[in-house]
Amino acid sequence: MPHPILATDPPCAVCWRREASGWYQLDEDSSRLVCESCFVALPECERCHATVRSLAVVADDRQLCRSCTRGWVGCVSCRELTDPHVRTDTGDPVCSRCATVFFDLCVSCERYSAASRYVSGGARACTRCAALYDSCPDCGTLLRAGRVCEPCGRRAWVWNYSYKPDPIFHGDGPLYLGMELEVIVPDYRYSKCVAVAADHLGDLGYLKQDSSIQPQGFELVTHPMSYRHAIDHFPWALLDALWDLGCETDQTVGLHVHASRDGFDSPAHIYRWLKLLYRNESAVTILARRRSHYAPFDRIARAKARETAKSHQHALGLERYQAINPYPRKTLELRVFASSLEAQCVQAALAFTTASIDYTRALRVADVRAGAWEWSAFASWVARQPDYQPLAVEMEDLACAC
Repeated sequence: MPHPILATDPPCAVCWRREASGWYQLDEDSSRLVCESCFVALPECERCHATVRSLAVVADDRQLCRSCTRGWVGCVSCRELTDPHVRTDTGDPVCSRCATVFFDLCVSCERYSAASRYVSGGARACTRCAALYDSCPDCGTLLRAGRVCEPCGRRAWVWNYSYKPDPIFHGDGPLYLGMELEVIVPDYRYSKCVAVAADHLGDLGYLKQDSSIQPQGFELVTHPMSYRHAIDHFPWALLDALWDLGCETDQTVGLHVHASRDGFDSPAHIYRWLKLLYRNESAVTILARRRSHYAPFDRIARAKARETAKSHQHALGLERYQAINPYPRKTLELRVFASSLEAQCVQAALAFTTASIDYTRALRVADVRAGAWEWSAFASWVARQPDYQPLAVEMEDLACAC
């Protein structure tokens, strides 16, 4: 703390009073004096520890003085002040928090990219640097010079949890679904189950490790597919084959469905969809066949639904493990469902995701006033839609259709 400065009758730079027992210099401007009572109440910079009249809240939630933020600019993602030295592949400044959450680090230029591509071996390359790589003639995966394509060479393989290959879209959009099905696999048949799953999936999906599956198992992940393509072309016989091999599911493993943000008409549409799910938590939970600490209906997330509907950037500060995960840049992840090896249960999860999006697409204020938010109204609508028969049957079986 600076030493008191004797002065005849200076004005306090904060309260402007002239009568005080002691005076202190401001670190930001030594020519300005502050009385003792004001000085002890002033904030301190969390970086240089200077005592100043005001601080700026920057991207990582620290409060810094003007000297420490001189030359700083708004992050391209969250718009908060950040050091401009960290850049994206488009040259925009990005804060360290957004960089690690919403962007990938390009292995070539070491800049962060919002549209990176997978490089065989585990790295990622930004759009510009991707042109420097060869591509696999069979699957299009980027290859380093002299390297073979791992996705093609490791068909029957369980990839690391962080594995994220370039998406292969199946069916007609703009609404695409990506499914993550967690399966408990017996140790003595693990290799056999992996081979059977990979053979059935082909280029529709792949397998990943997931430490939350106990005692052992894998996560079956599909590439983006339209609802109709999923119903007609997903290898549903695979579920029976895994069951016959001793695989199982229980309340500890989940079924997650990613829905592409481009499949919604607008942020207002996303908000209506979120409102339908949050307002009918009890019915959705029955349909999902579980309550899980991995997918709670988070009260804070519900309060921020209007903001997260506009952009994934507003998800900062929320939990990822919640009923609807708003963090992914391109999708919204519905995490509520219990996993299953019964085709009807899995089809119903895909149907519910699509049907609820379709149902809320055209909802208007008059519809809401007439009771459109009620689960019974949604169930009646589903019953009239032949495309969503798996959902209608599941709702009747679980007695949550009324």
